[in-house]
Amino acid sequence: MPTAATFSVEVVYGLADRQKIIALHVADGCTAYEAAKQSGIAAQFEGVDLETAKLGVFGKVVKPHAYQMKPGDRVEVYRPLIADPKASRKARADKAKAEAN
Repeated sequence: MPTAATFSVEVVYGLADRQKIIALHVADGCTAYEAAKQSGIAAQFEGVDLETAKLGVFGKVVKPHAYQMKPGDRVEVYRPLIADPKASRKARADKAKAEAN
């Protein structure tokens, strides 16, 4: 009986002081969520919840349960933002403007 085709992918997660890249083989039709789950990466970092985390492939956010992995893909598990980037930029600009006056 033939077996399902498999291929290599990577799952990555990182903090400021620690990163992890896990290489694994997945079956054809595997989703980004399934690859992240199979990697076991959530068990290696406190607070990682794959049910709510945003996932991306090579820097582009994907729908975790819909995106089907391709050979060589890298799933990135994103941390939640602690500050709104637009608000942070505005605050820095306002501070620089105040210091210039």
